[in-house]
Amino acid sequence: MGTRSMPFTVLVVDDDTDDCLIAMRAWEESGNKADLRFVHNGRTLMDYLHHRGQFFNTDSSPRPALILLDLNMPKKNGRQVLEEIKEDHNLKQIPIVIFTGSDRPKDMLRADTLGAYAFVTKPDTFGGYLQVMKGLGDSLLPAQPAFAG
Repeated sequence: MGTRSMPFTVLVVDDDTDDCLIAMRAWEESGNKADLRFVHNGRTLMDYLHHRGQFFNTDSSPRPALILLDLNMPKKNGRQVLEEIKEDHNLKQIPIVIFTGSDRPKDMLRADTLGAYAFVTKPDTFGGYLQVMKGLGDSLLPAQPAFAG
């Protein structure tokens, strides 16, 4: 019945700044209430999840309710990160949606084998991004308090 004091956090892991900006705009326009945050490579994601370095403070680096993970990134790619997260007892419950430019069946199969929740190929249009972000918010995030009216 009450409102949440903190929104859920969705963490986008993508090294492409343009894709991040489009995702952020689509997320906001889709009406999702979760807090969207960004990191730009797999190594930084693991620092965030383990509260290392600049992410030491758990209040400013809350555990994500969902991770949107690109596959092709520098330092540590999405495949490596997915495998590492799913092998970690403390992190493996976090749903991870592969959100990438790839539509290769090999990538889809590997993501599924490693335990990804879903595999989504990045859309070519803003409307496509808007549809994906709305769908993710509706289907994967914990339910928002119901509106009675």
